[in-house]
Amino acid sequence: MVHFSSIDSFLVLLYFAAVLFIGFRASKKSGRSSDDFLLAGRTLTLPVFVATLVSTWYGGILGVGEFSYRYGISNWVVFGLPYYIFALVFALSLAKKIRATSFATIPDQLAHAYGRPTAILGAVLTFLLVNPAAYVLMLGLLFQLVFGLSLFWSVLLTTAASIAFLLFGGLRSDVSTNVFEFFLMFLGFALMLAFAVARFGGLGFIAENVPPRHLSLTGGNSVQFILVWFFIALWTLVDPAFHQRCYAAKDEKTAQRGILVSILFWAGFDFLTTTTGLYARAAIPNLENPSFSYPMLAELTLPPIAKGLFYIGLLATVMSTLSSLSLIGGITVGKDIVGRLRSLSDEKLRLWSNIGIMLTAGLAIVLALAIPSVVGIWYTVGTCIVPGLLVPVVSSYFERLRIESRFALAAMMGGWIISSASLIWGHLNTLGGTPRYVFGIEPMVPGLLCTLLVWTAGKLSRRK
Repeated sequence: MVHFSSIDSFLVLLYFAAVLFIGFRASKKSGRSSDDFLLAGRTLTLPVFVATLVSTWYGGILGVGEFSYRYGISNWVVFGLPYYIFALVFALSLAKKIRATSFATIPDQLAHAYGRPTAILGAVLTFLLVNPAAYVLMLGLLFQLVFGLSLFWSVLLTTAASIAFLLFGGLRSDVSTNVFEFFLMFLGFALMLAFAVARFGGLGFIAENVPPRHLSLTGGNSVQFILVWFFIALWTLVDPAFHQRCYAAKDEKTAQRGILVSILFWAGFDFLTTTTGLYARAAIPNLENPSFSYPMLAELTLPPIAKGLFYIGLLATVMSTLSSLSLIGGITVGKDIVGRLRSLSDEKLRLWSNIGIMLTAGLAIVLALAIPSVVGIWYTVGTCIVPGLLVPVVSSYFERLRIESRFALAAMMGGWIISSASLIWGHLNTLGGTPRYVFGIEPMVPGLLCTLLVWTAGKLSRRK
């Protein structure tokens, strides 16, 4: 049970008020052009680029807490290392190419390389990929812990607060709140770790009180399990937030350097979150719901004010991602789906994007209430969508890798359908609660193989 003092509750409410104030204030600086709404006028400097990318890409804080509690430093291997690797690949191979274009979204690039049908299918998959249901669920759960409201009302209120300012300021408002949230997420976990060390002692306390597997790189998991998450980390290469920030950067160097610097901040934040998870496991060994390992450690360790600031750090980590993904989902609906079916003025584009933001948030609320598992949502979305997008998106930036439009469309559709069908088949044939996939192969693998086979056929056809 969580006990919150009046001052802690006040601090949390003050945080939400501050986010709304910053978001709406930034919207007053937003111009009327679509470029300003979609990309903040392509003016992001290096510090702003880093702050918005770091805070946007690190939203699954309750999932990280659960994994750290269950498997220890394996959290760094599963949710850290693969993302650093693919972020580095992105920075070195794609960042400058993306910024060098005059586009605004991934479907813009797909349309340029492979035509409108592929772009529209890519837009649909992008919309599904960025749906922020997992973050809606996490934010609602945290708000419920603090104020004791039902999950429905907690989800509804926090989601509304996360998207309200986007309707007026677009990316400019989103980036301004992200910078604020960037500092709060680091402050919250730095405080938590400092109080944990003061209360329990240093790393020796962890070593003496966690199972040995928690200090191994695998955490007791199989190599195949870890490799699956490396496959899911390929998400980074097609992540719309990465692409959007690169499109919005001041120049090509800012886009590339910004990602490289962001990797260092992610590594630092992973150290804070993984170590905090280990303290939770050592101090509370029989926690019934590991998803709440961070809140329960705070309950045991933090005094008033510090507890409020830590919860604000948790909320900021989630809310920054929720806002950014909602905006991208709205832009995908307005610009990349409706905008490709009919001609839109700047004013109509903003209107349809705002409708898209509300549709994205509404769908996320429904999914969050229907599938109350953060890791489950991540796994399902990554497994089904990434195989369809990965090869077409990456290849579109390299002339030598491109193929004919009809093959690109077939590869995208095949990867998506095969991986989704494999996932559904496995869940329809469960054994002891464990899905039984075809030949025991993770469903993302046949989807990727299908995409690569069609791509190879396209390359051979082009050569002929």
